[in-house]
Amino acid sequence: MKAEDAFARCEEITRAEARNFSYGIRLLPKPKRQAMSALYAMARRIDDIGDGPLAADEKRAQLAEVRADIDRLADGGLGNPDDPVLVGLRHAIDRFPIPVAALNEIVAGCEQDAEGKHYATIEETEEYCRLVAGSVGRLSLGVFGNRGDAEEAAEWADVLGVALQLTNILRDIVEDRGMGRVYLPAEDIERFGCAADLSGPPEAVGKLVAFEAERAERHFAVGLKLLDVLDHRSRACTGAMAGIYHRLLARIAAMPTAVMEGRMSLPTREKAWVAFRSLAGVAP
Repeated sequence: MKAEDAFARCEEITRAEARNFSYGIRLLPKPKRQAMSALYAMARRIDDIGDGPLAADEKRAQLAEVRADIDRLADGGLGNPDDPVLVGLRHAIDRFPIPVAALNEIVAGCEQDAEGKHYATIEETEEYCRLVAGSVGRLSLGVFGNRGDAEEAAEWADVLGVALQLTNILRDIVEDRGMGRVYLPAEDIERFGCAADLSGPPEAVGKLVAFEAERAERHFAVGLKLLDVLDHRSRACTGAMAGIYHRLLARIAAMPTAVMEGRMSLPTREKAWVAFRSLAGVAP
């Protein structure tokens, strides 16, 4: 498969599946946009296995196959030459210093989902967030580059990923409960007097959500330092994605019990406005 055809398919997947992510990716120059789309398409593939209807052992088997694909890419190989996601990633890795092995962290997070892992402490919840979202930030840095200390930038990317994932967790309480998943720490759930599956009482869940939203806000305050070490277009991309989630978090914090009624989101017009502001250099 030709590189352009592979990247075109990865961009189709990104536009179709990544409502928030795609607003930022659109702001990148073509080579970085293509590379980020390939990374997203692989992350989507992993997530789809974790969230799909298969039995746990079948999920683990498919995730093991994805691990093998990732390891081949990390070793300079390819695997299936007709797989647009693998072909796109191969070309992206050849263009940019992407730490592709970090994709295995997303696999590890989805393996925890398949096992039905419960999270006793905030440290355990945040470690999950680092696996499934902090890793994406560090992978993205391989495409973006940075103008500061590499280790510091990677840590900010990790923390920003935690902020984004905590926001996701708060938004998706009802959806996750339907899959038998609770990501918020049991110690906090018990502290606020909530049911173990976060089905109520509404006032208690609202207080818990407000508490966790404050925690996510503190992570945003640290993680957004990453913007200062990125070039203009990479900053705009990251600022757009982070800005959309940051505004979503503000909405959740203002109406914490609303998450019990279903997934909250921003209207399309507001997302586009955030992306435009980010391109203009306005911080989220």
